[in-house]
Amino acid sequence: MNFASSKFILALALMLGAMAFGDCARAQERLRVAWAGGASNATIWIVQEKGLLKKQGVNAEFISVNASPMALQAMIAGELDVIVTSVTTLVNSRLTGADVIMIASIVPTFPAHIVTPKSITDVKQLKGKIGGVGRAGTTTEIGMRLGLGRLGIDPNTDVKLVPVGATADALAALSKGIVQFSILVEPFVREAEKLGFKSLVDISALNIPFHWNAALTREATIRLKAPLMTKFVRALAEAIHIFKTDKDSTMKIISKFTRITNSDSLERTHQAFAKLLPETPTPSPEGVKTYLDYLAATRPEAVKVNPKEFVDLSFVQEVQASGLIRQLYGK
Repeated sequence: MNFASSKFILALALMLGAMAFGDCARAQERLRVAWAGGASNATIWIVQEKGLLKKQGVNAEFISVNASPMALQAMIAGELDVIVTSVTTLVNSRLTGADVIMIASIVPTFPAHIVTPKSITDVKQLKGKIGGVGRAGTTTEIGMRLGLGRLGIDPNTDVKLVPVGATADALAALSKGIVQFSILVEPFVREAEKLGFKSLVDISALNIPFHWNAALTREATIRLKAPLMTKFVRALAEAIHIFKTDKDSTMKIISKFTRITNSDSLERTHQAFAKLLPETPTPSPEGVKTYLDYLAATRPEAVKVNPKEFVDLSFVQEVQASGLIRQLYGK
């Protein structure tokens, strides 16, 4: 073999090696996603359990955290790519200068109920009574206040709202008579009914725009990993379709992550979210504006910002343009 032939073979080997390395790098594309909370995260659990990112060549890591602020700090530090949380995390972080932005909506309103004793038949009967909510600024506290307001009850003067803890604590406070009404999500509404209480108001039926759960990332991450964000949103859209159309599989996944084993509780939980999950997970500025308006009385800077700046529609639009949504739902 002469020198020229050797050079050609070496160059070819280097080229093939570089191509193989590139293919390997693409195959090992990594995405780190964190979530906190309960069944409102079921679509993310479906993405994980069904390998919806893996089939797109993404090596995804899904991390459960105790609270959204912890996930936010990790994302700002560059340790996470996406976090799944509410619009409150988005707005509060962005108002303080963080480059956090919403790329997909998951639960676009309050999936909660105002639960009372059976003796209460009209929302006006709540006047003068004590209601249980989460701590100040939580989605349950906001949901109670906005829900009551829509129903003609002033949450500041007509009732007394007290923080009672998480949803399980709210149910306990209701059952012990510490509060006379509370805000609960499934399956706790079912548990309350077993104790003799009832859902007086399904807050989701009020159609208040509010991102109870959404996918957030950073603008810096988008600049570096835009194609990866598109793959994530595509997987999320597929997961929503599975949630809506494959009840048995979905309920098994919910059971695995929540440790709920009662079939009726799982059924009720599935029904509650299946009707709310959007076929197209568009991040709505209106769902941001609701919270900005809520904050306006105590944070004047909330009035000055444009809710459109808090969302990036491009990834959902790209998935839509690909024909995936039409393919999934046949329309």
